[in-house]
Amino acid sequence: MIKTKELFDEAVSLPVEMRMQLVDKLLRSLHPTRKEIDELWAEEAEKRVEEIKSGKIKTIPGKKVFKKILGR
Repeated sequence: MIKTKELFDEAVSLPVEMRMQLVDKLLRSLHPTRKEIDELWAEEAEKRVEEIKSGKIKTIPGKKVFKKILGR
């Protein structure tokens, strides 16, 4: 069995791109994505974009939002 330090040493010796892939895979193993949830979020985002484009809802500039938050 590989010891933790040996595994870590081997991982950090990898090229940056491979380390990024390793980190991504490790994070995904902790928080696996759920296809159904991702699809629902995509639908919601598309709905909101359409509401903005159609004028059904109005956006608030980020500066105004942060000013209000900081004023609390």
